[in-house]
Amino acid sequence: MASLQISGSVKFEPFVGFNRIRHFRPIASLGFPRFRRRFSIGRSLLLRRSSSFSGDSRESDEERFITDAERDGSGSVLGFQLTPPGDQETVSTSTGEITHHEEKKEAIDQIVMADFGVPGNRAVEEGAAEVGIPSGKAEVVNNLVFVTSEAAPYSKTGGLGDVCGSLPIALAGRGHRVMVISPRYLNGTAADKNYARAKDLGIRVTVNCFGGSQEVSFYHEYRDGVDWVFVDHKSYHRPGNPYGDSKGAFGDNQFRFTLLCHAACEAPLVLPLGGFTYGEKSLFLVNDWHAGLVPILLAAKYRPYGVYKDARSILIIHNLAHQGVEPAATYTNLGLPSEWYGAVGWVFPTWARTHALDTGEAVNVLKGAIVTSDRIITVSQGYAWEITTVEGGYGLQDLLSSRKSVINGITNGINVDEWNPSTDEHIPFHYSADDVSEKIKCKMALQKELGLPIRPECPMIGFIGRLDYQKGIDLIQTAGPDLMVDDIQFVMLGSGDPKYESWMRSMEETYRDKFRGWVGFNVPISHRITAGCDILLMPSRFEPCGLNQLYAMRYGTIPVVHGTGGLRDTVENFNPYAEGGAGAGTGWVFTPLSKDSMVSALRLAAATYREYKQSWEGLMRRGMTRNYSWENAAVQYEQVFQWVFMDPPYVS
Repeated sequence: MASLQISGSVKFEPFVGFNRIRHFRPIASLGFPRFRRRFSIGRSLLLRRSSSFSGDSRESDEERFITDAERDGSGSVLGFQLTPPGDQETVSTSTGEITHHEEKKEAIDQIVMADFGVPGNRAVEEGAAEVGIPSGKAEVVNNLVFVTSEAAPYSKTGGLGDVCGSLPIALAGRGHRVMVISPRYLNGTAADKNYARAKDLGIRVTVNCFGGSQEVSFYHEYRDGVDWVFVDHKSYHRPGNPYGDSKGAFGDNQFRFTLLCHAACEAPLVLPLGGFTYGEKSLFLVNDWHAGLVPILLAAKYRPYGVYKDARSILIIHNLAHQGVEPAATYTNLGLPSEWYGAVGWVFPTWARTHALDTGEAVNVLKGAIVTSDRIITVSQGYAWEITTVEGGYGLQDLLSSRKSVINGITNGINVDEWNPSTDEHIPFHYSADDVSEKIKCKMALQKELGLPIRPECPMIGFIGRLDYQKGIDLIQTAGPDLMVDDIQFVMLGSGDPKYESWMRSMEETYRDKFRGWVGFNVPISHRITAGCDILLMPSRFEPCGLNQLYAMRYGTIPVVHGTGGLRDTVENFNPYAEGGAGAGTGWVFTPLSKDSMVSALRLAAATYREYKQSWEGLMRRGMTRNYSWENAAVQYEQVFQWVFMDPPYVS
């Protein structure tokens, strides 16, 4: 089957009724000069058979496929439908027995494609029932485009991969049309098999950046109602994780993620997924700095030409500490017009400069996303406030404070099917909130597996996470001797800073009957620790959301956490006197972040476990019945989707 390839540049006709001489000024804080919208002569988008794939170097007009653009009343392009000239048969872009178009035909028939995206559209006017949206579905559906550096199960290094691997599925289940765009990483390991079902769409796009032209291709898999699109380029093919290897971060990460952003802006316009492109009425959800160029590109390279005038962008901040900062001289590599330097321009404070002649000038991609995106979401309500403070803002607190009216915090969800103590394949015994009697057997099995004395009456504390400063490992290290005096058992699973790995090994040698440290990460072991321990410790210095405390509560394991970010939002401090003595709360939240306050909280939790069994069972059941599903989070995201379309683009 012949592949599809872009032929010529993509241009769009000016929109009907638009004033060609109208000037506009972007947000004053960006520092941009007044400039005029420019237009180009429009013509149809042509897709042709690629000789490099078909083996035939001959071309003719008869072989070309012209896309018919679906437009709304204003002339805005909603989507392209691939149709062959004359009576030729339609070329499918899927090689499976059931084509992608067939898989999604029923959904497309139920919801008019032109109605995706804007409150007040025909779908809302006619009513949800009239367009066939069943109960449990969103009343207003959108074309959603997630742009991310990782998405589980294809690529994952932390919570970002979990979010972008689960939230899109939940939103698709509610009726939205969802695309996830991430790089196609190939590192020569078994993880490469994750992309085995993704098929080359045969579409090539040229990206102009870093002083030259780079060609990228697209792979696609339709799974769980989501279009998983992978940008392919040789810079994504190397050993290591998505960001670096054992020697540190890759030196060309700015290049790799600039390619991703440019390709992500083109994908909704040129990829015929299910027979239709996503079109211009798309809502981009850009995750962290790696995708931060997307809202800047929409404002600087597309809207001045009338493209994406009805699109919106939402920046999702998972970790503000990583901002994509590079020397100011690299600005020309980003493929942005020169007048847009103010969007990403950044000056380090004097104390942070390397020498007296250092001007501190740099480009900050995340800063650019903050000042050009239409709304901002953080992964918890607490973190939404923390990023506006000096302590949590990492130099961007004033900028974020100026946009606090459009910042919302939505707590991440968890995969309730994977993390379910009643069906978990990784644990030896199963239990539920209605009957927790088997949990003690999981504890005894874990003690046996780790070679600890089998003592069901002994409080067992667990830690799962990276061994680094953010996670408060130094606090655990300092408190270790004090904790080992008590009648407890302590289990740690993680990897990271070599000095903390060595400390874990030495602790295990010193306290053979009380401490076990597993250096590395193992998914089945993490499930068994979560199910077998009585208490989960999370003394993080900052935690945008945190997932382990949610997993722990789901399994009836009581979290003891530092009161920061998502930890403070999700863990309710235990109050034994609330509800007429029945008790309230799901764990213990300690503050300030100190050894003494952490040890006090752990000792209080251990004493409650030993002496107040009824209160402990109440803690377990309250945590197990909390709703932290992705469906719950998806409903909250939909509210923000409605808000983002109520106003014109922030930078228009």
